[in-house]
Amino acid sequence: MGIVVQKYGGSSVADTEKIRNVARRIARTFKKGNQVVAVVSAMGDTTDDLIALAKQINAKPEPREMDLLLSTGEIVSSTLLAMALHALGHDSIALSGAQAGISTDSSFSRARITGIEPRRIVKELDRGNIVIVAGFQGLTKESEIATLGRGGSDTTAVALAIGLKAQRCEIYTDVEGIYTADPRIVPEARKLDEIGYEEMLEMATSGARVMHHRSVELGQVYDMPILVASSMVDKPGTIIHGGEKMENRNKVSGIAHDMDVAKITVTGVPDRPGVAAAIFMPLAKAGVSVDTIVQNASANNITDLTFTIIRNDMPAAMEIIRSVAKEIGAKEYTSDSKLGKVSIIGTGMQNTPGYAAKMFQTLFEHNINIQLITTSEIRITCIIAEDRVKDAVKALHKAFELDKG
Repeated sequence: MGIVVQKYGGSSVADTEKIRNVARRIARTFKKGNQVVAVVSAMGDTTDDLIALAKQINAKPEPREMDLLLSTGEIVSSTLLAMALHALGHDSIALSGAQAGISTDSSFSRARITGIEPRRIVKELDRGNIVIVAGFQGLTKESEIATLGRGGSDTTAVALAIGLKAQRCEIYTDVEGIYTADPRIVPEARKLDEIGYEEMLEMATSGARVMHHRSVELGQVYDMPILVASSMVDKPGTIIHGGEKMENRNKVSGIAHDMDVAKITVTGVPDRPGVAAAIFMPLAKAGVSVDTIVQNASANNITDLTFTIIRNDMPAAMEIIRSVAKEIGAKEYTSDSKLGKVSIIGTGMQNTPGYAAKMFQTLFEHNINIQLITTSEIRITCIIAEDRVKDAVKALHKAFELDKG
């Protein structure tokens, strides 16, 4: 029938019984006449365990050695899955990212895929093998192993599906698809049958953990349909695809949230050319990714500048800001790491007024203070106190009636 690329996350291969279950699922797909390539993550909490082990040896391990260490987690799960398929009577072969032809840049721990050369995979498929690929990793031009960072196995799977011209990419995880909100917070959240790339990309970048935004970006650029479904039960999942924008439907598709938000405010900043660059260039060079940026209107050529980052980047960012604030003549700087964000997302919002007002009114009615606001054409995000995020998600889901089809 064609090539199908499947990806199984860490929770799907967390133990030997779950690995056998995945092997049976792959075998069923293979028996339908498909050639199957499966990408796997490390088993359960293996990656976290390896990080903790490394830090027991060295509090600041070298990035190269760290990536080489972390890549072993996926090697373990891929080889065990190939063994499970052998036990079921199916020819199978496990390949590392390098053996599978995945090339990356040299940014250890957050590398990006620069190319796919799947000749080895194609050769193994032609031999009748089911191919199991270790996700989350690739080979630099210096022949070093580099890992892709959070969501790297999703990105591996979508990239391989594109490189192999597969029918589609199937992402199997511990949830049954994409929901209108996190069902752990909103039990009434509804599973979506389908969602557009744009909306899924906004949900992923706004905190939805089911798919990583880099994998969705790849799918959108190359128009690769992506199925998100559960590896635990046989139920239809959610298809992410181009699709048509339906202007007559509910304009809000989902509510996303993120608890990993920290804020830095630099006050008394001289309002002159080059000051913003002086602040953000050092942050970029240090690998600190900035999300929301808000600058107040200038008064007497003095302004305030606020930006958000992830909490783990706070120590590095504050160290940089201490130095930069002095250099540019800023008055002071403050930080807050007890924040979160909540977003409403939907393609129809861009041409329809009233959605921002309804969001703000809903938060007001629940006594939830908004600290920062950021928007795109199809997203409105509010930065709020961390301890009110769940209340905000529940209130907005109800206000926009997302429990109704």
